[in-house]
Amino acid sequence: MSTPTSASVAAIQMVSTRDLAANLRDAARLLSEAAAQGARVAVLPENFAVLSTSDMLACGRTEAGDAPVIRRFLSDRARALGLWIVGGSLPLAARPDGSDIEDRVRASCLVFDDQGREVGRYDKIHLFDARVDDAHGHYRESDTFEPGDQVVTLDTPVGRLGLAICYDLRFPELFRALRAQGAEWVCLPSAFTWQTGDAHWHALIRARAIENQIWVVAAGQGGQNSERRRTYGHTLICDPWGKVVAEQAEGPGVVVAGLDRERLAQVRTNMPVWDHRRL
Repeated sequence: MSTPTSASVAAIQMVSTRDLAANLRDAARLLSEAAAQGARVAVLPENFAVLSTSDMLACGRTEAGDAPVIRRFLSDRARALGLWIVGGSLPLAARPDGSDIEDRVRASCLVFDDQGREVGRYDKIHLFDARVDDAHGHYRESDTFEPGDQVVTLDTPVGRLGLAICYDLRFPELFRALRAQGAEWVCLPSAFTWQTGDAHWHALIRARAIENQIWVVAAGQGGQNSERRRTYGHTLICDPWGKVVAEQAEGPGVVVAGLDRERLAQVRTNMPVWDHRRL
C-alpha cells in the first residue's frame, strides 16, 4: 500500500454507558467529526458500544452471528465516510478460526477499510484482573473474556499498524513484537480506570513510544460512565520521541494529528536503538 509522508489519524474519546443505541449515535457523530477534520483512519475506544460486563455475553453472541449490530455499524460508517475505522473493542463469542466460545467472549479490535471491509482483527491478550481503589474495587476480565494469542499488524493509509488494547500497555514485550512485525504506529483503544490512568497512563504510553520508536494513538473512555465507574480519558497521540502532540482530558471528542513518516525515519536513523539490542 502506498503511504504518504504524513497522513492524519484521529483518536476518539467517548463516555459510553449501558445504552447501546446511544453509544452508537455518539460514535457516529464523532466519526463524522474525524472525517471532516481530514483523518484517513479513526480509532475508537475500548468497549465503545457496550461497556457493561453483564451485557457482554449476549452481545458477543449477536456479533458472532448472522445479524451483528456493532460490526455492521462499523462497516456502514467506514463506507459512508470513506474512512478507515479501528473499532475500539467489542465482544465476540467466536475465535478467529470460527470456533465458538461457549462460556466467555473475546475482546476484539476489528479494523475496517474505507470500503467497509473487515481487514483485521486482534483479540486482547492481557486481561485486567486487579484490585483498584475506586467504587468498583475488583476487576476480573478473565471471568468474562478469553485471552487472545496472536500478535497482529496490518498496512493502513497512515503506515503499518500494530494492534493493542488497554491493559496490553503494561506489557512491553507485546510492543516489541509489534515493532518486529514492522509497526510504525500502534493503536491503544482503552478504558483505563481514573486511578490507574492518573498514576501510569502518560508514563507508559511515552515509554512504549520511545523504546520502540513508534507513534502511539491512544483512544480512551473519559468520564463518569456509571455510578461506580469513572474512566481516565486523556485520549492522545504520542510521537516516536515521546512527545504528546494532541490530547483531550475528559468528555467526548476527537483529536487529530499527522503521523509524519519522515519524522519516524529521522528518529530511528539518529538513534538506531533497534540495531543496538544485545538481548
